Amino acid sequence: MVELDVKIEAGDLYDYMLRHSYNSPAGILGSTFGAVLILFALMTKQWAFIVLGLIMLLYLPWTLFVKSRKQILANPSFQKPLHYVLDQEGIAISQGEDQVKYLWDELYRAVSTGRSIIVYTSRVNATIFPKRALGDQKMAVIEMISTHMSPARVKIRG
Repeated sequence: MVELDVKIEAGDLYDYMLRHSYNSPAGILGSTFGAVLILFALMTKQWAFIVLGLIMLLYLPWTLFVKSRKQILANPSFQKPLHYVLDQEGIAISQGEDQVKYLWDELYRAVSTGRSIIVYTSRVNATIFPKRALGDQKMAVIEMISTHMSPARVKIRG
């Protein structure tokens, strides 16, 4: 069993949003289109396309940055630490009187970024474990996830 308390910060939420957005078809398409516009501008010397390409490439990260800051301030669940218990059954998350438990076989997938371990509870919702908050329990959390979830659904790099 692994037990820890984590306060999600704006940077943690931004990291999740970036990973989620850039791994979606719309994020990939938008980035590709922005890069193509810039290449087209460089090849044809039509500089208006460089501006359009930069807007395409910078719009999503900027809006996600602003959105993550707003959500952290507006959502009461981000104001206090979340208490996590990872055991043989699944992941229990509690905060004050509220508690939810996700069984291992109900979890969608687990991935990592340079900053976080993200366990998706559905296609769009996730539990974020910021690596900065895990400390010496990081490997125990990774081991618990990797042991109890199907290897095909786990893409975590230490």
